[in-house]
Amino acid sequence: MTVDPSGSLATPGGISDPGLIKLVNKLQDVFTTVGVTNPIDLPQIVVVGSQSSGKSSVLENIVGRDFLPRGSGIVTRRPLVLQLINRTATGEVNGSEKELAGSTDKAANTDEWGEFLHIPGQKFYDFNKIRDEISRETEAKVGRNAGISPAPINLRIYSPNVLNLTLVDLPGLTRVPVGDQPRDIERQIRDMILKYIQKSNAIILAVTAANIDLANSDGLKLAREVDPEGQRTIGVLTKVDLMDEGTDVVDILAGRIIPLRLGYVPVVNRGQRDIDNKKPINAALDAEKAFFDNHKAYRNKSSYCGTPYLARKLNLILMMHIKQTLPEIKGRISSSLQKYTQELESLGPSMLGNSANIVLNIITEFTNEWRTVLDGNNTELSSTELSGGARISFVFHELYSNGVKAVDPFDQVKDVDIRTILYNSSGSSPALFVGTTAFELIVKQQIKRLEEPSLKCASLVYDELVRILTTLLSKQLYRRYPGLKEKIHAVVISFFKKAMEPTNKLVRDLVAMEACYVNTGHPDFLNGHRAMAIVNEKHNPPRPVQVDPKTGKPLANPQRAASPTLVASADGDSSNGGFFGSFFAAKNKKKAAAMEAPPPTLKASGVLSEREGIEVEVIKLLISSYFNIVKRTMIDMVPKAIMLNLVSFTKEEMQKELLENMYRQSELDDLLKESDYTIRRRKECQTMVESLSRASEIVSQVQ
Repeated sequence: MTVDPSGSLATPGGISDPGLIKLVNKLQDVFTTVGVTNPIDLPQIVVVGSQSSGKSSVLENIVGRDFLPRGSGIVTRRPLVLQLINRTATGEVNGSEKELAGSTDKAANTDEWGEFLHIPGQKFYDFNKIRDEISRETEAKVGRNAGISPAPINLRIYSPNVLNLTLVDLPGLTRVPVGDQPRDIERQIRDMILKYIQKSNAIILAVTAANIDLANSDGLKLAREVDPEGQRTIGVLTKVDLMDEGTDVVDILAGRIIPLRLGYVPVVNRGQRDIDNKKPINAALDAEKAFFDNHKAYRNKSSYCGTPYLARKLNLILMMHIKQTLPEIKGRISSSLQKYTQELESLGPSMLGNSANIVLNIITEFTNEWRTVLDGNNTELSSTELSGGARISFVFHELYSNGVKAVDPFDQVKDVDIRTILYNSSGSSPALFVGTTAFELIVKQQIKRLEEPSLKCASLVYDELVRILTTLLSKQLYRRYPGLKEKIHAVVISFFKKAMEPTNKLVRDLVAMEACYVNTGHPDFLNGHRAMAIVNEKHNPPRPVQVDPKTGKPLANPQRAASPTLVASADGDSSNGGFFGSFFAAKNKKKAAAMEAPPPTLKASGVLSEREGIEVEVIKLLISSYFNIVKRTMIDMVPKAIMLNLVSFTKEEMQKELLENMYRQSELDDLLKESDYTIRRRKECQTMVESLSRASEIVSQVQ
């Protein structure tokens, strides 16, 4: 920071300190003029206080002129952005004689005027007309009732008697609705004030009447909510001259009550009688100076009291604050400009080219993305979750594989059921060996159970393809053309459903093929002889060979092998209860001798005999062996069938299908009709880009 010959401060970039405030004023105007929400948190002084605290009088004293509306209740019903600009007095008339001649403002002169941003180019030399215009513009927005609006009024005042300042005057805090005021007026005003003062770049000017307890100050209380340390709050104490005899604000000024880093400034405003009697502000400022110079409590520090000191202090605080925040403002403008430019590019130009070419390009791009996602070559691969073709792979190798492996052939077919099937398959002659017919019958029944999980696998892959389609159509390009998006979605879903028919047929055929022919010659199949050997070994395990402890040689078995003759019971029955022992058991010999006819329904009821148990175990071994072969085959072949008729088919035929159903000249214009959101958002982005570009040019003046 350097000092020029005139003694004013200057920044290294060559812009003087007053120029910094003008720079921020230009930035405010840029965003207000185009009517967009300012995305940049600009440094500004925000005036807060209760209705009776004297905010309006403080502002008028700083300006040196009467220009604010007055009355009972809420007078300030919209934020007033007041930009004070210091200019050297010239005394030139510049064609303003006509307005000055018809002015009702006795203090009107050619060196002071106001300009409203909503009436560009018009100068108001008569400050009474400024007051009328503020009232008129307020009523135009919120009507004549006591409602409020957050839309600001921007007023710029040029005068040789002001310092460069930017102040935002907000409605005064009130607690109880009066007259036509809304029931929630307190909350509305509070929310509006918080919206301004919670921004980190806002300097809070908390106006408080000195003749009330500081702890009850509405302005300070609200400021403490967003600035609890008091780092960016400056206190203004009004009505110091109305305090009781013998009391003063010295303790407050010293920071012994509620300390603020920026301190407090006491001021004396005009009373209501002075305002009614049209007491000039110049006279009021003279009276204020005399009060502080002559008061015993303030005379030693009178140079730090009064409105002129407050204006100088605010000017200095604002300039230093702008200097500190300027690099951050530049960064925010740059990042916001980049963000909105990218969004504008993604929305595309409003002027379209050849409709046929656009639709063709979109179809080509969509089909390329479809192949890319399925093949896993997508550039936007996620590191947190599976997507695209990887999810289909998960369906095949996790869900379907585990689902098929979980099918147990014996959870529905019990041992007694197998025994019954064995008897039924042997016909009228009792079987001598384990029946092949019973084995094939049970295996085929179990193979058919694999059809349901196989069709479920195809359905899950279909769902994943729909999921990929939804993800692709969620991109900005398709949000821009809702008609095109809906058409692509409808065509592709219909295409999927059409492809599901041959896919499901092929899956059913695979199951039917396995059930149609049981290949007992498969190299991995456990044949009957091997199964019998395993069961016999289980039931008749080899006896351990006894060894001579002295020589270590096996001892000869002294027992002779039993004769293989059939041991019969006394009544001539076999020891296992007979071939149909479990189906029919006579209660007594007389009933057996009567040879009653068999019942209409014969079911096994007894426990399995030893022979039946061995036969059932052999059958179960054979079924398990062959069923595992079939399960491995299905786990391998069903995904291939689904890939052939569904996934790969859509990759190869997608573009052809879309062109046949969408590339029709009569429908192209309807497909490319933009959504209302896209049109509105493009306009918003264009406006924001223009505003931020102008803002970028403004801040680029400071190096």
